[in-house]
Amino acid sequence: MHLPAPFLSDRTAVEDANALISLHGEEAGFAAAARAEQYRALGNHVHFARWRQIERLITYLSLDDVLDTVH
Repeated sequence: MHLPAPFLSDRTAVEDANALISLHGEEAGFAAAARAEQYRALGNHVHFARWRQIERLITYLSLDDVLDTVH
């Protein structure tokens, strides 16, 4: 399986992903997607893109497989 690592602009994205995982468990990705759609509806494309990246990060963190080289 090839899944590219998500882009992280800052540590806040990781903290937000962790908070959603803590609050929503397995549904955290859906919560991030819902936030992204809210911002899209408001026309705020910057926050839309940010929450889509957080959604990808949550998916990446939820995998049990190692996807890249481990040093």
